[in-house]
Amino acid sequence: MNRFHNKVVVITGGAAGIGKAAVELFAREGATVAIWDVNAVQGKELELILLNEGFVAKFSKVNTARYEEVEHATKDVIKQFSKIDILINNAGITRDASLQKMTAENWQQVLDVNLTGVFNCTKAISANMIENNSGAIINTSSIVGLYGNYGQSNYAATKSGVIGLTKTWARELGKYNITVNAVAPGFIATDMISTIPDKVIEAMKAKIPLQKLGSAEDVANLYAFLASKEAGFISGAVISVDGGLTI
Repeated sequence: MNRFHNKVVVITGGAAGIGKAAVELFAREGATVAIWDVNAVQGKELELILLNEGFVAKFSKVNTARYEEVEHATKDVIKQFSKIDILINNAGITRDASLQKMTAENWQQVLDVNLTGVFNCTKAISANMIENNSGAIINTSSIVGLYGNYGQSNYAATKSGVIGLTKTWARELGKYNITVNAVAPGFIATDMISTIPDKVIEAMKAKIPLQKLGSAEDVANLYAFLASKEAGFISGAVISVDGGLTI
């Protein structure tokens, strides 16, 4: 398939995990991929792999929590590739602790990346989409944003906030032919949960009707669908990718 021929996509947090899976999928589907991440080593390595395979990709070290960096990177993408068609706000971090143990720094770090970063990227990039009267924005929320989770006050707050932003922007940007949707992953097998003990992983699986963790590719596939013309009349939606955990 070649769903994204002549499309330019920006994927934040694109150097590893779900973001990397999305970068690889969009590249295979014909897109020009701008990879934004703070990890320059992994980002450059991924860029080189894709270029050697004949795909069009560019890595930029971007801290999405800093608007000036986002604005500069946005201008660079538009200068090199003329436009931005798709934005995937995938970057996110965790700093888990229960309420009484969570520090003000833990709280602010997660808000800066997971919420302010989404605002920064969408504000900067949507301006180009408005000019072109076309675009697709996919924001990464979480089932934690829908239902909460022990020890994740900061993370839950940001992922709930992303849902609010998604619905607001769907209302604001729809008149410009821009769709805005959110994806809410459940337990996904990425490096983010690699430190969790095996017995806890097995307990997680037992709660999921499909009896397994999701893969990064499962989430990337939904990103691709929501960015495609097949999803052109879907906007303001929040879709869970959780194996049935939350039914």
